[in-house]
Amino acid sequence: MDEFFKKLPFLDNILKGIGQIMLQENRWTGLLFLIGIFMGSWQCGVAVLLSTAAGTFAAMKLNYDKSEINASLYGFSAALVGVALAFLFQTTVLIWVLIVLGGALAAVIQHFFIQKKIPVFTFPFIIITWVLVFGLHHFTHIPPSEMLSSEVMPTEYDDFLTCTNGFGEVIFQGGILSGIIFFLAVFISSPVAALYGLAASILGAGLSQLNGEPIKEIHMGLFGFNAVLSAIVFSGVKKTDGLWVLIAVLITIAIDDLLIDNHCLDIVGGVFTFPFVAGTWITLLIQKVFLKTK
Repeated sequence: MDEFFKKLPFLDNILKGIGQIMLQENRWTGLLFLIGIFMGSWQCGVAVLLSTAAGTFAAMKLNYDKSEINASLYGFSAALVGVALAFLFQTTVLIWVLIVLGGALAAVIQHFFIQKKIPVFTFPFIIITWVLVFGLHHFTHIPPSEMLSSEVMPTEYDDFLTCTNGFGEVIFQGGILSGIIFFLAVFISSPVAALYGLAASILGAGLSQLNGEPIKEIHMGLFGFNAVLSAIVFSGVKKTDGLWVLIAVLITIAIDDLLIDNHCLDIVGGVFTFPFVAGTWITLLIQKVFLKTK
């Protein structure tokens, strides 16, 4: 099967780009993510394919470094732009156009930061989506998608499923099965990353509950998905990796709860993965200072 994907490098890069949403350069992880997204919404599934393809295609046409393209570094922010727009808005012609253009622009912004050797993670997705959501809310009358208004029915397993729901919400999927599939998708690529992510999701939910956040939103995984990403970044097999995971996750959770409680980013659609990016940047800075003083 791997030989099949090698004969179709563009498709391979798209799948790996989707996998890179959770920092996994793995086509099978990407394929499982894609299945989980389609299970939640065919619009989100098509959108993630289009935007990831647009980002990858733009990188190829602009002659970016081939090794970076093959590592799918130009796919994951593009993928998130697509799925975010399809999740937030009804998919009119304008939204489909913006999904493609936003995916291509994400690759350009990603390249700028790669050239500057700045680890920006999903920051290009955040910038583009904030701008587009603000503009669409203020200058168009496109209604929100039905997914935003759909009611999530509570179950007796909510406390147990909260940890995997944190994985689902990374890619805007609130379905129970999607969250489980996303966890397994990371696990087949990196068991250590998946288990650290699971622990981070639990910690995010627990601390947010202590902070008095709405239990329904905690169960949905909305207070865990940023922590999941921060944990995956610093995950590893060394004992010190666990310490850095804990530091990153605690900082990320604090930023997440602070921004949500104060409605700081409601005007641009929400926090998205900004707490993850900010928490990871701060932890990397602490790490750099610590290593210098050793």
